[in-house]
Amino acid sequence: MSAATTTVPGPDGAASRLGWALADSWTMTRRELAHWARQPVAVLVNLVFPVMLLLMFTYLVGGGRGVSGDPTEYLVPGMLALTMAFGLEATMLAVTQDLGKGVIDRFRSMPMVPGAVLVGRSAADMLQSVLSLAVMTGVGYAVGWRWHNGAAAALGAVGLLLLLRFAMLWVGIHLAMVAGRPEMVTAVQILVWPVGFLSNVFATPASMPGWLGAVVEWNPMSATATAVRELFGNPGGATGSWAAEHAELLAVLWPVAIIAVFFPLAVQKFARLSR
Repeated sequence: MSAATTTVPGPDGAASRLGWALADSWTMTRRELAHWARQPVAVLVNLVFPVMLLLMFTYLVGGGRGVSGDPTEYLVPGMLALTMAFGLEATMLAVTQDLGKGVIDRFRSMPMVPGAVLVGRSAADMLQSVLSLAVMTGVGYAVGWRWHNGAAAALGAVGLLLLLRFAMLWVGIHLAMVAGRPEMVTAVQILVWPVGFLSNVFATPASMPGWLGAVVEWNPMSATATAVRELFGNPGGATGSWAAEHAELLAVLWPVAIIAVFFPLAVQKFARLSR
């Protein structure tokens, strides 16, 4: 179905245009939130799945290999980072479903700010991520994890986790528009899992072969996991490498670089849809 983007009518002036953009973006955000009430099972699965992984690696498989100290305090921050990265699968599925049903084409034909669809999608996903972090933090507390550096450092850790999620969100939006169909999400899942496990989420780089440990330390997820462990005051299995010593810097630079690449790609791809 072909659709042309309609210019939004309204009063002149930057303030008026900004107000219109905010109103349209909030409408799209409310649309995404309404799906939560209509599809509670999908929301529940997104919340429960990372919890199941955490419990499995805590009690069955074993996590925190190579850590001197409580392995649970090493594992939980890593699982928080993994949850933020794996969230792109839900983003991709939602966007491809809208594409497949022609919903985005219809939105583009309406008198609304074009970017409001992407803003609404990203805002709803970030709210979902905050909820996921709250659930995972509660479960982590229940299994014995604690933070030790005070509330300010803990909030800084949460900020880094949400920054990683925001970066992965735009990766998911772009890949979804490239894929175009929900079936293609499976192909991306196959790629996401190795990247997720090729990190220091479950084991320290020092416990791995030298070449593999070096690769793992430069994984963006490893940077975030190491940084939040430092901010929480949890054992980090530090190796003394540059990447480990500057984890907080890398935990900012990696997501910013990812956003700088995928945000404009997603916006450009959205603008070209159905042309």
